Amino acid sequence: MMEVFVYGTLKPKERNYSAYCAGKVINSKTAYTRGHLYHLTALGYPGLTEGEGWVKGILLTFNADYDIRLLDSLEDYQPGRAAEENEYQRRRIPIYNLERELICEAWGYVMTPAKIAFHGGVWLPSGCWTSSDRE
Repeated sequence: MMEVFVYGTLKPKERNYSAYCAGKVINSKTAYTRGHLYHLTALGYPGLTEGEGWVKGILLTFNADYDIRLLDSLEDYQPGRAAEENEYQRRRIPIYNLERELICEAWGYVMTPAKIAFHGGVWLPSGCWTSSDRE
């Protein structure tokens, strides 16, 4: 099994879930991680940075045979490429339950503050993104 924390277009009912996750996820649950969430207005999706705030998302548990390189491709992340050339960095991040108790570490895609600024990120103080934020 492999766990990935998603907070944008890979969440159930969002635009990339069916292509990348449907039929491959064996469990999903609402969860939190620490950081700050930004809406990248021109791109229509969010970016997560490290920080002390709370970001709400979904913890997806994938089948054991799921190839995370599919998500890496969507998120424009290549492990061997220089960090500044990647859109996101894939790293292990702490995951918390609804009571904000640490439950595990999972893969997550994090953006640098420089990338957020480059894309004109708008801070989402709620720590939650939906496709309606694109409007």
